[in-house]
Amino acid sequence: MIKGHNIELERISTIVTAIDLSSNHFEGDIPKSLKDLGSLWLLNLSHNNLKGDIPMELGQLNTLEALDLSWNRLTGKIPQELTRMNFLSFLNLSQNHLVGHIPQGSQFSTFENDSYGGNLDLCGTPLSKQCGTSDRLHVPQSLEEEAEEDESYFSSGFTWESVVIGYNFGLVVGTIIWSLMFKYRKPKWFVGFFDGIMPHKRRRPKKRRLRRQT
Repeated sequence: MIKGHNIELERISTIVTAIDLSSNHFEGDIPKSLKDLGSLWLLNLSHNNLKGDIPMELGQLNTLEALDLSWNRLTGKIPQELTRMNFLSFLNLSQNHLVGHIPQGSQFSTFENDSYGGNLDLCGTPLSKQCGTSDRLHVPQSLEEEAEEDESYFSSGFTWESVVIGYNFGLVVGTIIWSLMFKYRKPKWFVGFFDGIMPHKRRRPKKRRLRRQT
């Protein structure tokens, strides 16, 4: 893969120095020692699990023409030092977690949106998102940070959501039990309570019996 195109080399090139370690499972940071490869023409580390910042030391690769770091987990800002690569004609930093302003100057003024796609927190030319707006930069949270937030939320005591849910649940259950009690059998305490309030209701049957006997 050279500058975004598949090229088949029939023999080992003696004039082109390239390193292609793409589509592996490499992890960790990009080595700063790559700056010592002064004759490097192409560097492709795409489709791996590399993380951390892009080393500013890569700006010392004066002969580099193609740099592909796409589809990794790189974070931080794009180093301004990369604009020193005057021969860079192909750049792909897409599908990472890069943030901040895209450097301008030199060859960086020739790259299009495709070079930065998938980095939601990048801003500036050539992207439509301008820097300095009210939008806050989104910093992806780790699973540990999200778990800590959830734990602190529930350990802070009863929340208004739990109070509302408990109240509604108790109201539904109480209504069902109340209706069942009066559907099949009146509770004794209920009958006794109303007999104490309205005792005359129990005396009427006695009067009716006395009339029938007379």
